[in-house]
Amino acid sequence: MNKELQLTHSYEAFYRRERRAVPAARRFAAEALGAWGVRERAGDVLLCVSELATNALLHGVPPGRGFRLCLRRERGGRVLRVELHDSGDGQVLPGAPGEEGESGRGLLLVAALSDTWGVRGRSPGKVVWCEFVQ
Repeated sequence: MNKELQLTHSYEAFYRRERRAVPAARRFAAEALGAWGVRERAGDVLLCVSELATNALLHGVPPGRGFRLCLRRERGGRVLRVELHDSGDGQVLPGAPGEEGESGRGLLLVAALSDTWGVRGRSPGKVVWCEFVQ
């Protein structure tokens, strides 16, 4: 990222509904964190970005659509907010994974790693977000 972008308080990127969107979103988030000089909890933030992006692809993005990833520094830079905007409907609840299940843990991880998280509606779709106090 260029030096001009390092001064921004937010970064946004749009991704189409395709498998390579999750690693691309994670790389984008890593670049934003690097530009901001965020090292503390960077691994937690990146894991949450991956989980939210994966959930959007699996459950929130209808065919032919995509999702928007937003990263913002708020409250004087003390809070890092991650938002995932998608156009899908449906309720978002942390699942209870089965013993053998390979899925169902994403929002449980987001809840455990972030300081707070939630969901808000938008038209169309929803925004799933989480925050990290720095």
